[in-house]
Amino acid sequence: MVNMVMRDGTDAPLRLLPWTTADGRPCYLSAQGPDSRLSRMADEVETELLGSATYVLDAAKSLLAEPGARERELRFAGVRLTEALGDVLRIAVSRGGRLREE
Repeated sequence: MVNMVMRDGTDAPLRLLPWTTADGRPCYLSAQGPDSRLSRMADEVETELLGSATYVLDAAKSLLAEPGARERELRFAGVRLTEALGDVLRIAVSRGGRLREE
């Protein structure tokens, strides 16, 4: 993930969006303010992804506490945890970039 602030042709900062392209590349938004329709949609998606990450983490903790957990279950939990961590890190980078703008 990119840790620097991306800028558009007017030197306005770009917002890293909480989703990627079909081939995994980051998506950015050029918007003058946080109240645009796409900005609000990105905020909603971030909230959903963070909620999903919390759910996955809680489920994984429960699974790991079970001594009889099977390899397939543990592998599934590991895959979901890596997806959730990727989402959370992308959100953190995006929010960190917006904090630097202030």
